[in-house]
Amino acid sequence: MEKTTLTLAGRELPVYAFDTLVIGSGCAGLNAVDWLYSFGRTDTALLTEGINMGASRNTGSDKQTYYKLSIASDGADSVQQMAETLFSGGSVHGDLALAEAACSLRCFMRLANLGVPFPTNEYGEYVGYKTDHDPRQRGTSAGPLTSKYMTEALEASVRQKDVRIFDRMQAVRLLVSEGAVRGVLAVDLRDHSPDGLVLFAANQVILATGGPADVYAQSVYPCGHRGASGLAVEAGAEMANLQEWQYGLASTGFRWNVSGTYQQVLPRYISVDADGIEREFLPDYFETPEAALDAVFLKGYQWPFDVRKVPGSSLIDLIVHRETAELGRKVYMDFRTDPKGLRPDFSGLAAETVEYLSNSGALLPTPIARLAHMNPDAVTLYQAHGIDLYTQPMQIAVCAQHANGGIAVDANWQTSIRGLYAAGECAGTFGVYRPGGSALNSTQVGSLRAAEHIAETTTAQPFRQMKMEFETAAHALEPWLETLLRIPVHPDSGCAGRDWLQTFRQRMSERAAHLRNPAAMAELQAEIEGLLRDFPARYPLAAPGGFAQMLRIRDTLLTQAAVLSAMQLSAETFGSRGAGLICSLEGQPLPGLLSGLRALPARGDGSSRIVTTVWTGNRAHSHFVPVRPIPIRDSWFETVWRDYRARRC
Repeated sequence: MEKTTLTLAGRELPVYAFDTLVIGSGCAGLNAVDWLYSFGRTDTALLTEGINMGASRNTGSDKQTYYKLSIASDGADSVQQMAETLFSGGSVHGDLALAEAACSLRCFMRLANLGVPFPTNEYGEYVGYKTDHDPRQRGTSAGPLTSKYMTEALEASVRQKDVRIFDRMQAVRLLVSEGAVRGVLAVDLRDHSPDGLVLFAANQVILATGGPADVYAQSVYPCGHRGASGLAVEAGAEMANLQEWQYGLASTGFRWNVSGTYQQVLPRYISVDADGIEREFLPDYFETPEAALDAVFLKGYQWPFDVRKVPGSSLIDLIVHRETAELGRKVYMDFRTDPKGLRPDFSGLAAETVEYLSNSGALLPTPIARLAHMNPDAVTLYQAHGIDLYTQPMQIAVCAQHANGGIAVDANWQTSIRGLYAAGECAGTFGVYRPGGSALNSTQVGSLRAAEHIAETTTAQPFRQMKMEFETAAHALEPWLETLLRIPVHPDSGCAGRDWLQTFRQRMSERAAHLRNPAAMAELQAEIEGLLRDFPARYPLAAPGGFAQMLRIRDTLLTQAAVLSAMQLSAETFGSRGAGLICSLEGQPLPGLLSGLRALPARGDGSSRIVTTVWTGNRAHSHFVPVRPIPIRDSWFETVWRDYRARRC
């Protein structure tokens, strides 16, 4: 590391220079730093808004899944078969699917060796189970907190290497010149004002900032995690499949996915109106109460909302949406008493439902008894956050949970900007569908591939060799920075900036989540882009200390505009597909569920195309690119060995 200063926009800013800078301290970011160090690239630093923040450390589900190649004795599998599964999700690049399959075991065993408690049988086999969109049994889990354990193990490994960590530091702008990244402008969050501006010079930058969590109001992303996809959007990096998200049922008091066992134990769904009147509502929407229970059970396996499953398990999401968004009621999952239609002998239910509960030894009275028997950690988790499922219901809603799209990357996880890489959820490696748990695998594979590519194709350079390019890129930001620094302070505006963001987040949830209205999305995109053009004149800066928050809000608005652009192209071309149910093309309000809902049918699956979005001319523009097929490889050992040695020289 070298340290110097640079005068920018009339301010003398500190400059820290590194060979490689990693932004983000979740599974992907920590793994990137760890691998870089292993590959001999020790002039590396990690920048994070908070070492204990982020989705990796603070999210999970009933049994958080890690998806990998099956290595159990009864689960014949191959890299090609796993790649084909990932590729079959639709709008997925084949080389990314192949890399995620090929590197899955290498990354999984590294985590196991670092101490992540993935279970084995008495002989040491890592047995698996079948997760959603998984034809085999590739899933494994360390429990509800799998990603937390991963993050802690990786952090411990990084700490042993004495890597420089810049904690409480918010990246706000990428420095780019001649198509290559040169560094990052950040704000030290110990001083949220412009006085906290800091510059980082770097030959390579790995973005590991997680999903864009502030896009939606109804969100299960943990409080404190926001993402920073707007960095790449504004820098002109290509984005891929921003229209593809996962939405699903989640608790709202304590943000957590209520998938898997939470559904399979058959809880009671109740809603409470403004007068406090409680009602068990699911039986009203199905031909029989038993049919409602079977749909709830399947929701455990099929947790993400899917337009193909609207007649089945995904109808649960639409019903919950109607009860909350349209009827204004609060909805709860109640584990205290059995729901209507559940008989003491469990008769009348589908054979799959009864067989699962029977094999699990869970033919017990009350949902909480079944949950405590099958997955006691799922009960303890909520108790640790002040929710006792034995004595109180749990409030839920349909929430954004994961972004399948993100920053476009190649097979080395390098973006369209040279030297800029993206790994983890901020990278757009998934398409319409993905197997549950593949996101955790992607955090590890993507960061490994990025680190390995940097080590194999570049050499560490001292600051003097990159100083000119860095300063050129930094000075190119001066007009932008000077404009923001001139925004007047309005002491009486209070929380107006935060309220401003909340308005747009709520509109995204209403118009551009699992239910999408193309005309309303176009109107919202135009409004957001107009705000960004007039941002300095319109932003209500309450105090100099709100400077960092202002830049964070701006980042989210950039991301929202890009997401809306991609969603409109997808809707116009494909209609309803994946997680997006198109409800109207005439600009009318979303019609009420089951009382006039007119979902447009899909117009072709579009699996051979990917929506690419680029920010140019103060607007987000989207177009299609063809998917890259799964590569045909030369598997002759001597050839591979020769190429491997050449890369390592």
